[in-house]
Amino acid sequence: MTLYLGIDFGTSGCRGCVIDAGRQVLAESRVPLPPPQRSGSAVEQDPAVWWAALEAVLIELGARIPLADIRALCVDGTSSTLLLCDAQGVPLAPALMYNDTRAREAAQQVAAVAPHDCAAHGSSASLAKLLWLLQLPAARHARHALHQADWVLGRLRGRFGSTDENNALKLGYEPGARRWPDWLARLPLPVALLPDVVPAGTAIGCIDPAVAARFGLSTDTRIVSGTTDSTAGFIATGAARGEAVTTLGSTLVLKVRSDTPVFAPEYGIYSHRFGDDWLVGGASNSGGAVLRQYFSDTDITRLTQQLRPGEPTGLDYYPLPGIGERFPVNDPDLEPGLAPRPQEDARFFQGILEGIARIEVLGYRRLAELGAPWPTRVISTGGGAANSAWRTIRSQLLGMPVVPAEHQEAAFGTALLAMRAAAEPVQT
Repeated sequence: MTLYLGIDFGTSGCRGCVIDAGRQVLAESRVPLPPPQRSGSAVEQDPAVWWAALEAVLIELGARIPLADIRALCVDGTSSTLLLCDAQGVPLAPALMYNDTRAREAAQQVAAVAPHDCAAHGSSASLAKLLWLLQLPAARHARHALHQADWVLGRLRGRFGSTDENNALKLGYEPGARRWPDWLARLPLPVALLPDVVPAGTAIGCIDPAVAARFGLSTDTRIVSGTTDSTAGFIATGAARGEAVTTLGSTLVLKVRSDTPVFAPEYGIYSHRFGDDWLVGGASNSGGAVLRQYFSDTDITRLTQQLRPGEPTGLDYYPLPGIGERFPVNDPDLEPGLAPRPQEDARFFQGILEGIARIEVLGYRRLAELGAPWPTRVISTGGGAANSAWRTIRSQLLGMPVVPAEHQEAAFGTALLAMRAAAEPVQT
């Protein structure tokens, strides 16, 4: 058999998914990752734990299927998780995780030179993190600035210095022009550290023979450039041009597949290249985290059975877990709108779900106002996707079909990228 392997590094674990040429899942594995080290705005992790988790996933998969049949593999990672390493790929300091925001002064340096519509603005962006890391004494030995997926793929390949267009976006890469911009030279940044950029899902080499021998992989196994975890999750759904994906997790994330990009950082909207198309999206602070403030899992299960999609509550809520919103309204001082609270828990619960659904509608309207297509249908992923009554409420408000995704694991999306690249020429 010819098989394809996708690896996903999410916030809490490493997942592996093996598919065949018919896109059937043959084996899956998940290994938890230890939580990152936190200290105020600093959130970091030793990249060694990523490799250890990947080893465990490969060993577990190898006990179920012949890894020698894997033709190609691909890796996704959390967006904006960045590290510095030497010429051999040895990390020079812990990686700064996606939600590390300590690089505030560096972000101001970026803001002084970067275009308004650049995705590299903000203290959590890869570019600000790179400037912060370059102040460390060990940075004098740095030869590569790499994202999580880049570094893992480098170890698998035995060669470092490549990234994909999706991970490179928040490092300052211009996806429209497909190049590193000239304004980067105005920052205290050795441009030689920046990786070579290829489209996501590009065959960039073959596996390192030592790694192949360690896990029983073929030395002909192709290494395929990766992507971000959220983009991989979108790919997993199979959404076509004009379709959208709503992720209902702790937060509410919207993405629509478009033939043109949209960049509006004032609303947290940016676009990832996806072949000849673009994934245009934004993320609200609303979502499941609001429900968790009021209801337990048992409560949610019980109250879901009492939902009445055909009988709107009339409650005009804007559910937020705390003060501040970023999309579709950009207001750091916006307070949660969850009053009045009715005596009946079932009505309060439905009112919150209706409020989140209205934010979803506003989000797609915002994207459409800025140039993205109005979706023909919405595919749902995340924990809330299985709630059929909530899907009905959302469909009524959106005026379009809302369906659960058949596949929503990011590892399945990266496996698809591996499969697509398996027959392409290798770019070295």
